[in-house]
This record gives sequence, structure tokens and C-alpha cells, in this order.
Amino acid sequence: MAFRTAISLSFISSLLLMLATGSNAGGIAIYWGQNGNEGTLKETCSTGNYEYVILSFLATFGNGQTPMINLAGHCDPYSNGCTGLSSDIKSCQAKGVKVLLSLGVATYLWNNFLGGHSSSRPLGPAVLDGIDLDIEGGTSQHWDELARFLAGYSQKGKKVYVTAAPQCPFPDAWIGNALKTGVFDYVWVQFYNNPPCQYSSGNIGNLLNAWKQWTSDIPANKIFLGLPASPAAAGSGFIPTADLISKVLPAIKGSAKYGGVMLWSKYYDDQSGYSSSIKSHV
Repeated sequence: MAFRTAISLSFISSLLLMLATGSNAGGIAIYWGQNGNEGTLKETCSTGNYEYVILSFLATFGNGQTPMINLAGHCDPYSNGCTGLSSDIKSCQAKGVKVLLSLGVATYLWNNFLGGHSSSRPLGPAVLDGIDLDIEGGTSQHWDELARFLAGYSQKGKKVYVTAAPQCPFPDAWIGNALKTGVFDYVWVQFYNNPPCQYSSGNIGNLLNAWKQWTSDIPANKIFLGLPASPAAAGSGFIPTADLISKVLPAIKGSAKYGGVMLWSKYYDDQSGYSSSIKSHV
């Protein structure tokens, strides 16, 4: 994602709320959790703009550390608690929103955030729906094993969604091998901050070439076009809504793997109104 401080070997985790839609429908995914001025989780789910809300981030991880969530600007689940967040998650799920979390030791994640049991669940009794891998540093090893292990928890009854947010240069340097496993439900590719594979001044050629490679070579159920929600949200790669609607979406929606658009982030979307402008076209 854009403008983040890398900590704990740069391993970044995020919680994902996913609203199920029809199999052929496109949806909008949004990152939430890193700015106190972006509204509550419940308010975010209630806008009607997003089918997927990714809570960010589970930022401390690795080197034997206990994974810890950092919801900067909102709450601290380890000291003063996150009053209302558990009920917000349940409220979103009651609307059909599915909730996922990314990264970490699989057993720890299962017991503390998914369907397992622990005396110290950071988000209380709320049960998330799966895991999102947003890996932007550290190691490229063993993510395939983690993905398979997490997907295997679906056999315990409730479906565990496994998703990822790779960079658009193909293959992704960190989770390229993991994405070949075929266990990922959704992959929101970051088509920004990467000039060789992003939109630039009206030119969509590099983006389309990369999109075709991702949708052809990655055995995921759906691929999403990851974009900044405003020019300030990323260093480069912002697509004006007029060009997205008239040029980009018509060129990519024909793919059977098209899933929709992912936006970074809720705060920047509040400033620009980007999702409201594109929702009916996605």
C-alpha cells in the first residue's frame, strides 16, 4: 500500500470484510483502519459503496513476536480495547459482509481471529472470514505453505477466504510462488507505484498488458484492479474517473476473472468520492 512505515520485517497484515455478490458482478474493495478521520467500520459498511472492506493492519509479526494489530487513529485492542469494533464486525456480517485477516502463523490466526478458541482474542468474539496476504518485504519463502494451511481450515465447516494484494510487476517478488497454489479466492493487484504496469497520462497500454498476464497466469477465482482513491493516496498510478469508466473498465471487464476494483484507502476515498463516482460502472 502507499506511504506506510515498514515494521517487523515489513510483514503487513490486514483484516478483510467481504460482501458477497453475484458470481458475475464486479465490486469495490477498500482499505480501512489507518486514519481516525475515515469514520467507523460500521459507517464504512453502511455506505453501500463497498463489497469488500480490508481492515489494516496486523503490522507486528515475525522473529518470534506475537502478531499485533495496529488500527492507527481508531483504537488499541491491547490496552484500552476496541469498544464497538466486535459489534461493528458482526453488524457488517449481518449485512452479508465477510471478514478476513492476513498473515501470521496459521494456528495463531485460526485461534485468535477465525473459528478457533483463545483466551486473548484481540477483536473479541467476532469471527473473521479469512486472511489477506499483503506482503511487501521480508522473505518470499513459505507463503505457499501458509496459504494452503489456511485454506485447509475450510474443512472445519465455515469457509476461510484466502486473498492477496501483490504488486503489478509479474510475478510478484514476495508471493509469486504462493499465488500459483490455486487456493486464493481473490487477488487485488496493486496497479500503482509501479510505472511499468500502470496507467500513465491517458495511456492504458502497460496496465492492460499486465492485466492480461495476471488474469491468464494466476489460478485465482477473481482478480481486482487495485488503484489509489485519489492522487494523494499514492506516488503514481491514479486514474481519473472519466478514463477509468471510458477506457479501462471496458477493456478489462470482459475477463472471466474480473472481480472489480480495490481502492487505497477509505480516508482518501472520503476526500475524493471516487467509489461513488465509479460504483455503477464497476
